[in-house]
Amino acid sequence: MAPKITLTRATGTWVVRAGGAVLGESKSALELSEGDHPSVIYFPRSDIATAFLDASAHKSHCPHKGTASYYSIVTKSKTIENAVWSYEAPLEALAKIAGHLAFYTSEDVTVERV
Repeated sequence: MAPKITLTRATGTWVVRAGGAVLGESKSALELSEGDHPSVIYFPRSDIATAFLDASAHKSHCPHKGTASYYSIVTKSKTIENAVWSYEAPLEALAKIAGHLAFYTSEDVTVERV
């Protein structure tokens, strides 16, 4: 059985930071909830400083969303490998996440509502 997936507009202003720098801030982020997994915030690409992102050869496939492309974050002190993903051509049911970026959170990357 497929997990229930919901996609809504994320309320408030969301910010993503990496290596101590703000990579982006958005009032137009989307929140995707999938089954028992923690919700994921998808930022419009236009709200992210993409100069800090380096395209990766890594890909993954989700039967519910499609194929994800990955990016590494390049900071002053290090590169955070495959920390960002995007569904460039998501399946029709989640077409709204096209053109958005999501971030794996860690000690180096934070996503929070401000």
